[in-house]
Order: sequence, then structure tokens, then C-alpha cells
Amino acid sequence: MVESEYWADRYVEIKSNAEKAISKIKSGQRIFIGSSCGEPQHLVKTLSDSSLKFTDLEIVRLLSLESSPLTMIASKSKCQNFNIRSFYLGSAKSKSLADNSRFITPINLSAIPRLFKSRLLPIHVALIQVSPPDDFGWLSLGISVDITYAAAQSADLVIAQVNTKMPRVLGRSFIHVNDVDIIVEKDEELLAMGEQPDLDSANEISKYVKKLIEDGSTLQTCLGSTPNANLLALSDKNDLGIHTQHLTDGIMRLVSMGVVTNKKKGFNDGKIVASTAIGTNNFYEFIHDNPAIEFHPSDYVNNPGIISRHNKMVSMNTAMAMDLTGQVASDALPYNNFTGVTGILDFVRGASMSENGKSILMLTSTSSNGTKSRIVPTLKDTAVVIPRGDVQYVVTEYGFVNLFGKTIQERAMAMISISHPDFREELFCEAKDIGLLGPERTLDESMYGVYPIQLEEEIERDGESIAIRPVKRVDERRMQEHYYNMSKKDIVSRFFHEKTSFVHDDIDYTFEIDYKTNLTIVAVYGELGFGKVIAVGEYMLNQSNNMAEIAFSTLNEWQGKGISKIIMMKLAEAARENGIKGFVAYTSPGNKGMISLFNTLAYKVETSFDEDMLCLSCNF
Repeated sequence: MVESEYWADRYVEIKSNAEKAISKIKSGQRIFIGSSCGEPQHLVKTLSDSSLKFTDLEIVRLLSLESSPLTMIASKSKCQNFNIRSFYLGSAKSKSLADNSRFITPINLSAIPRLFKSRLLPIHVALIQVSPPDDFGWLSLGISVDITYAAAQSADLVIAQVNTKMPRVLGRSFIHVNDVDIIVEKDEELLAMGEQPDLDSANEISKYVKKLIEDGSTLQTCLGSTPNANLLALSDKNDLGIHTQHLTDGIMRLVSMGVVTNKKKGFNDGKIVASTAIGTNNFYEFIHDNPAIEFHPSDYVNNPGIISRHNKMVSMNTAMAMDLTGQVASDALPYNNFTGVTGILDFVRGASMSENGKSILMLTSTSSNGTKSRIVPTLKDTAVVIPRGDVQYVVTEYGFVNLFGKTIQERAMAMISISHPDFREELFCEAKDIGLLGPERTLDESMYGVYPIQLEEEIERDGESIAIRPVKRVDERRMQEHYYNMSKKDIVSRFFHEKTSFVHDDIDYTFEIDYKTNLTIVAVYGELGFGKVIAVGEYMLNQSNNMAEIAFSTLNEWQGKGISKIIMMKLAEAARENGIKGFVAYTSPGNKGMISLFNTLAYKVETSFDEDMLCLSCNF
């Protein structure tokens, strides 16, 4: 090629049809195929149709829809000596792709471009799909930049399918006509993925995830029903930003609602940054030439150092299974067509390094038919994708926990608390058998309680955010610290005698609860999973008369701020819903605070004396 050759003249010179282009491929070569919905279907179909002419081709892929032409190649791989080297297994439920599972190459997505460009894994031919050239000869990789950009840069032979339906996406998504060897013009509909099914478990998980995401956060999300439900649940958030591997229709909806503004990202402000798009045709039109959207290669988007530069970076990814110590397997799940191992750890680590960042892992508590728990004692025959030391927040439809900084015993109790109730006894017993729980731990009815998320509330006092919520089994240490921090006077008011020890056996009734016959509500100040308990209110049912005894404690510096009153209202609300007849409280006649608090109830209060104790009672 002459250096001064005009790009438009070269474009005409290198135009060809697919059959001639594919004929340039030689047996034994390594062929990269453009990723996911950017797959050049016409070229791949032609390659598949010509498969009898080749032996020992190695197909390199990131991920692919199972209905795509790449599956046709996989189906012929046994008889025609095709190998499918996958960096990203995807759902891989089709037998043709699953048969090639031995060729999966575990690697973080951020490292794959270096693998190509260093020629440690030489790419002989790259089959890519691009938009038509602009006035300066630049072709956009459109919805598939990720590792396609590096493959196109480093391949010996680049064959590009030019498709007018491919959107022109801004950012570092362009290659020049002069860097392409063969042009094949072929218009066809891009691969698209429709709406994900609406699953009850996904909707329940999204309620908890929503509570973890603050206004002004920068989000990364994976694909599937649960992440889609999360995005729908964020419609009342403000000034969210996006830095993610995959861009989806759910993100487009948040942009159109004004929820995503990218104003407070702290890095790449004003821009949605991603490396690939997977969605509907309307979504592809949305990203075409959109100045608010930039696509960059995976060694940029998935670089933990880049990820960590964003304010309040939140990674949201799905897990296939987790064990009680926090180890994570993250292969395919139903309706999660692209789940895999490659990009997750990059974002988990990048988000955890971000200022006020969070890493959130989501999993349904059971398999789709409900016969197996996805939370298991240990991961045995499944690859660990995320080490336990990298795990922070874990969410199921039964709640969320923060495993960061927790001991093995605390982790085991936390994971059991958010597992499906039908499997908690089995998990508890196995955890004790393998030494994850101490001998003092006992199994009781509270193990099966379902956390009542509807009782949660965020309030503000003295400019600080305070969470008022039902206590969790993982709050044991925080509850102990609360009682140790109380004044002697308040301890006597609460326990009716001086008390200096609050060991597990003395206070287990406050956190080993079933949320019905006994309930404890706490006010917590500070970071989720590490907050300080500043107030406690609880009721315990007397089965003989269906009345519940209540008790309260509030640290000195938080008294007189109306916190106990809110807790009282929530206890009364829960007691009524659980069919409890009324409340009774025993206190000293001089405890004006407790007397005043009890009288805030909207019921007739009766008083009596039991020796030197004042008894307050009311019926609902």
C-alpha cells in the first residue's frame, strides 16, 4: 500500500464478497470473532459453510449468544477439528458450546488485550463488524469494542463486515480503513437481546440492592434478570453515573428519566463509559452518535485503577454459588446469558478501592426449581472466581450482609441468615461439623425467621443518617458493644440491676429472633455492616396471655431525639400484624422516660404496681 493512497480509493480496492474473504483463511490459524451482539454474522455463517475446507482452526471468542452463527461452528467442531477458545463461557447451556468447555481460558478481561498485542497469543485473522466509514475513513466498532479493538489492532489479517445498521459509537472505538485488509459490505439486523423475564426473586433482591446505592454513585452492572430489576428499582435515585462493561436497555431508561446524569462521577464526568452494548434495536439507535456515550477497550474500562477513580463506585454482579466463608463461583445462571468469570473480579477490586465504593454480589438463594441451595458449606467441584477476601456485600431475596472484615464464624452466620429458610438447619449443622461455628452456637426457631424489610427506615438526626431496622443475627457483636457503652444508670433501668457482663448467653434473645413472637429493632449509625447500635427496642411474647413485654435502651448522647419513639411505633406495627394482643412494660416509678415513651402509643394505657415495679399495659 502506498502511504499517500486516499482511503476511499483503498476502500474500493479491498472490497470483496464473504466467500473470497474467508478463502484467505488457512488451516491451523487462530481466528478471532467479534464479541456478543457485535458478532459479524454474515462472515461467521460463511466460515461455517466453508468448514470442510479447513482443519485445526482455533476460534477465539469472548462471549456469544447461543442462537448466534458462532454456535453453528461449535456444532461442527468435533468433526472438523474446530477448537473454540473461550475467555467468557457465557451461559454455554447449548451442548455444542458446552462440549468445548475444556478450551475455556481463565483470565481477567482487563488482561486480554495485552495477551493479543504482545503476540503471546497471536491472532492470525480477525472477523469484525463495523459501521460505514465517516468522511475521514474511520470505521466504528459500534457495540463491540471490549477486546475486539485489540484483536483488530494485532491481527495479521483483518476482515471487516461493514453494516449500515451498526451504530457509530464515540470514544476509542474507531479503526481506519487503511488498517483493514478486506471489506465485506453486508447489511443485516444486529444480534439483539429482548427484555429479561420478570422474576419474583430478582425483584426481592432489588429492594435490598436499592438500599445500598446512594445518590451520586457510579454504577457497573452485569447482565440478567436480577441486574435489570436493580436498574428498574433505582428510578428515584439522583445523579447516578455509569462506568460498566455492558451497556443495556435498563441504563437507557434511567438516562431518559434523568436518573443517570454522570455529573458526579469524579472521572469522565458527563460521560457514560462502557465497552460493549447488548440490548434491543431501539437501544442501538439510542447509542448511535450519542455524545454522552463513549466506548473504550477492556484494558481501560476493566482496569481496576481506572475503576477506582470514580466516586462511590458500585459494582453489581451475580454469583452462581457461594460458600459459608464467602468464596464465590460465578458461572452461568438462568436468564443470565452472559455471566462468566472474566470481568467480575476487575470491578469487584476496582469498586472496593474507590472512595466510598461498594462491591455487591447478588444470588438467588436456591436454584430455579428450588431444590438446591446456592449457598453451600464449601465450594468443592466448582471454580472459585472471587476469593473470600475480596467479597463485601452479598444480597439474596432474604436480605443482605457485609462480609468485609468479618471472621469465619461471623461470615458463616451471616450467609446462613440470608439463605433460604428451608436450608438453614442443614447449613447450620454442616457449619458446626466442619468447625465454622463454635460449640456454643445452638439451633432454634429463630433460625427460620424471614427478615421484615418493610420495617426499615432511614432518618436524619444532627445531620447524620441513622438506619432504623430489625436486628439481624450478624449484629451480635454490635449489640454487645451497645450494652457495654451504656451508663450504669441506664443499665439498671434496662436490666433492673447492675450488670457488667453481656456475653452471648446473656443477650442472645435480642438477636436470635424470629421477627414474630420476638422482635428487636435497632437504630444504627455508621457504615453498613459496621455501624454502631445507638438504640434498641424489643418485644418478647408471653404465649399464655398473648401479650408482649417491651424494653428499650438508648445511649446517653442520642437520648431525647425521638429515636425510641420511632422504634416503639415500628414494634407496635409489627406486633399488631403478627396478631399480638398488646404490650406490657415493667419499669421503676422514677423512669419518666420509659413512662412517657409508653404513653406515646395510640391506645389506652393502664398502670398497676407489682411490688416496687410500675407495670404499664395496653391492648391494641
